[in-house]
Amino acid sequence: MTSAPVLVPVEVRGLLQDPATRSPILILRERGGERFLPIWIGLFEAQAIALSLEGIEAPRPLTHDLLATLLAALDTTVDRVVVSDLREGTFFATIELLGAQGAVALDARPSDAVALSLRCRAPLFVDERVFSAARHERPEGETEESSEEERIRKLLESLAPEDLGRYKM
Repeated sequence: MTSAPVLVPVEVRGLLQDPATRSPILILRERGGERFLPIWIGLFEAQAIALSLEGIEAPRPLTHDLLATLLAALDTTVDRVVVSDLREGTFFATIELLGAQGAVALDARPSDAVALSLRCRAPLFVDERVFSAARHERPEGETEESSEEERIRKLLESLAPEDLGRYKM
């Protein structure tokens, strides 16, 4: 019998830019805890998340705005978003919906799921197994000191709290 996943509530701590690749990094942080989860995402998704974090509305609806409006028109709510898996360096997420049809879970990229959850004010969670896998997963031949997690941890420790959440496009 498989046990139910342990879901850890998280919040979007901010967006950073990877200094080496210049790719956006979404930072999820455990609510009331010390753990964080960096997820490399695409530029357009980073822009959608940044706009939502800053409370800025685009002059025309972006894709995630359209999805939120569509769900509302169908009397469906985003119950929660879960970063549910990490396989071969790729994160997976689930958007859990509640509507007239009952509960529905949709597979999604974490960046899209987070962007939608911010617009719908839905809670975010990370499966405990993802935190564990992310902590232990590193490319073959890399040491603890050279891992992405350690590099991001050092980068985060060097920043002031007001630096987080400020992503320049």
